[in-house]
Amino acid sequence: MSTAFQTAVRTAVSDTDRRDAIDQLVREGERTNLGILVRMHGLRGTFRRQALNGLARCNGTTELEALAEDTTVDPSLRRRAGELC
Repeated sequence: MSTAFQTAVRTAVSDTDRRDAIDQLVREGERTNLGILVRMHGLRGTFRRQALNGLARCNGTTELEALAEDTTVDPSLRRRAGELC
């Protein structure tokens, strides 16, 4: 498990550090971990959307398609995933 992912999911971390960690996951092409972040109900919507948009930037089409069909994902995130496919 990457350090950036651990930072992104840690509870006691600043918004800036969490944002930076998600950006690092995007740069490293960590599509699976970004998909996990989008599905995390305990993570604020801002960060879930950042991970979702990051998937589009790192060619995560397969993950985006899966998120668009996953009924456990928030409807607005599912819709956005479908738009980004």
